[in-house]
Amino acid sequence: MRLHRPIGGDVKTLTVKRMPSGRWFAVFCCEVEAKPREKFSEEVGIDLGLECFAALSDGTRIENPRYYRASERRLARLQRSLSHKEKGSRNRMRARLRVARLHEKVENRRSDFLHKASRAVADAYGTVYVEDLKIRNMVKNHCLAKSISDAGWGRFVRMLCYKEEESGGRVVLVDPRGTSQRCSGCGEAVAKSLSDRVHDCPFCGLTLDRDLNASRNILEIGRGPPESKPVERLTSVRPSGAGQVGSVKQEASLLVGR
Repeated sequence: MRLHRPIGGDVKTLTVKRMPSGRWFAVFCCEVEAKPREKFSEEVGIDLGLECFAALSDGTRIENPRYYRASERRLARLQRSLSHKEKGSRNRMRARLRVARLHEKVENRRSDFLHKASRAVADAYGTVYVEDLKIRNMVKNHCLAKSISDAGWGRFVRMLCYKEEESGGRVVLVDPRGTSQRCSGCGEAVAKSLSDRVHDCPFCGLTLDRDLNASRNILEIGRGPPESKPVERLTSVRPSGAGQVGSVKQEASLLVGR
């Protein structure tokens, strides 16, 4: 195999790894000079969810592809077939490879989606305000863990952070509490269950999709003056109005109670 030096950067490390599916891949780690890009819009708020993967405050929606859910039945069938094979046999090895390759396919499709979605947002917006979700706490609930892991919120935010940084933008984490219940028009609290997908404010008469309403609230919260201290684990800053974030998102706790 011939390895080519990337244009504009020096190769620092090269990792070659064999996957459980039997395939090989190589990872190059290099340093390249960041090139700021011209943004189409200054800022945007993003509400992450399960029905809609991401709702942007300008009305843009990124649908949730649910790659694992789409392959769940086939995966269960292959795993049942694997469990019936004799240990140490060639048939079991072939069955194990079929399971591993399906898992790898799901992961590759999810990674491709997350990279394209985060790149589209990073190229279009200079400042992105997104919820500071405690995903590790959320996945402890067995009713939500599979769907949350399938969505890949954490990876999306991490990808968005380094892509915004290299293109001259930034990502700001905001407190997600109350963003779905508060009206983005008048600021009043409008109680709604998870099944209520439309925000209908009885105080000011504002009617719009609940995810769009939440993303506008996130944008408003994030516009506060940021602290000088950067958020750990992310190349972004936290707004001063963001307090201690709760253990789970409001929609998630509603879904648990159903």
